Amino acid sequence: MTSHVVIKEGPTHLAVPSLHSSGGPGTKGLDVFYNRQMAFNRDVSIMFLRALGSGLKVADCMAATGSRSARMANEVPDIEVVANDIDPRSGDFIRKNIELNGLDNLRVNNQDLACLLSEERFDYVDIDPFGSPIPYLHSAIKGVSRNGILALTATDTAPLAGARRDKCERRYLARPLKWPCHHESGLRILLGTVARDLARFDKGMEPLLSFYCDHYFRVYVRVTKGAERADRTLAQVGHMAYDRQSLVRSVSPDAQGHPYGPLWLGPLHDRGLLADMEVGPSLQEAGRCSKMLALWREELDTPLCYEVAEISSYLKVSPPRMEKLLHSLSRRGPASRSHVSPTCFRTDLPLEEVLDSYLEAAQIDNL
Repeated sequence: MTSHVVIKEGPTHLAVPSLHSSGGPGTKGLDVFYNRQMAFNRDVSIMFLRALGSGLKVADCMAATGSRSARMANEVPDIEVVANDIDPRSGDFIRKNIELNGLDNLRVNNQDLACLLSEERFDYVDIDPFGSPIPYLHSAIKGVSRNGILALTATDTAPLAGARRDKCERRYLARPLKWPCHHESGLRILLGTVARDLARFDKGMEPLLSFYCDHYFRVYVRVTKGAERADRTLAQVGHMAYDRQSLVRSVSPDAQGHPYGPLWLGPLHDRGLLADMEVGPSLQEAGRCSKMLALWREELDTPLCYEVAEISSYLKVSPPRMEKLLHSLSRRGPASRSHVSPTCFRTDLPLEEVLDSYLEAAQIDNL
């Protein structure tokens, strides 16, 4: 086993390489990969799995040091976890983490994930690669059981958010847009791609939790079986348009006049699942988890949010405080913050009423 240190993440002890990433997407050339900043991501996995219930068979398909695997096995009651990684060096770290935490429900596996997922079925399949999850998506679909969960991370945010249109069109078969709310459209492109790939296997999906933060997108979807469910899922995939001059954004089931996409237009989260998720004090980033869970619970399902700087520039006014803006909007109709950015908000009000509310809030706030 290479040089390592033992750290504590939540209640779980982890052996990780002495040289590891502490922020951003990390560096692929490091030893067995571990990124301290992804502790929040792993915390969310713990909350999510606890809310699903017991008796689950879980595959952490690209486990690296096994940090996520060990935490799930140690912190979620009554589950069985397989920590898989094709790199044989990972096995040493995973076995050390099993020993450190006295785990008897965590199994080490050293295969290409396609082999593992062709041989076994899992209630929960986690794909957390360096970059895009798309090369592994078909294997994940084959390995997930009926009504099972796919959990996917995408760190290739630049293509999805429109900075690299060529890569997005090549990987996701979708046209992205670099605009004020590009993280939302990037998240929806990822979900739309998953929906379309599932449909090829006569399967549908129900997004349970989908979010952007730090340097990555993360989605959890329940996989449903049958042509009818696949059709219902595809009916929620469409296209978007955005006019920079007027700020008008719109969505449509087809591409006529809506050149961006395909992307997911349905809900990002499942309200029942969010209600069941709890922030325990043992989580590493408990404060952040509590804040984000509150945001997800309050966020409207309306696709395509607005951004404060975008509207201030258009109206040529100073931006109001978000609390004042939401209060003004809420007097006319539903409104909420958006988790994709602290300066983004959602509402299903017509644009004219959004602008009127914005001016009202700006005037009150600047008195």
